[in-house]
Amino acid sequence: MEIRRFDAEGTADARAITRINALAWREAYADLLPDEVIAQFGADPSDEQLREYANRLTHDRDGIFLAEIDGTARGYSYVRWGDETKDFVGDDEAGLKEIYVEPDYWGEGIGTALLERSIDVLPEGIERLRLEMLDGNEVGHRFYAARGFDRTGSSEFEIAGEAYPTAIYTLEL
Repeated sequence: MEIRRFDAEGTADARAITRINALAWREAYADLLPDEVIAQFGADPSDEQLREYANRLTHDRDGIFLAEIDGTARGYSYVRWGDETKDFVGDDEAGLKEIYVEPDYWGEGIGTALLERSIDVLPEGIERLRLEMLDGNEVGHRFYAARGFDRTGSSEFEIAGEAYPTAIYTLEL
């Protein structure tokens, strides 16, 4: 397995992230979100949409990693710090915005490798890593609990115009 930084040139990495995200959402959230919401994450974006997405990610590229197996991306992580984080992330904290692995590769260490690489790039002075995920995501809960995260709060997140409860997790670094 190779863990590498997001390549903002072209659209290949943006396409891989979109694919991995859709596959993981369908599997992890099938019991948490309505079918019509899940179906929105299966669309094949146009090249123009992928270019726009890649351009948006360029700003955060230092915190975006892809995990490749035999030359194909099978997972990715996205960590942010500073002004670009969510409200529940403090000045001495970073936010794990996303970490997704293709369901066929769950349990093979890809998520752990991505998490470790994300932690490795955090600037000095970052004391905690925080994340928010849909409440009831048992796969995510087991993953983060096994890696030392504690549930430290709750909130809501809007998806397709509906509010869904979320759980906030924190890892002391």
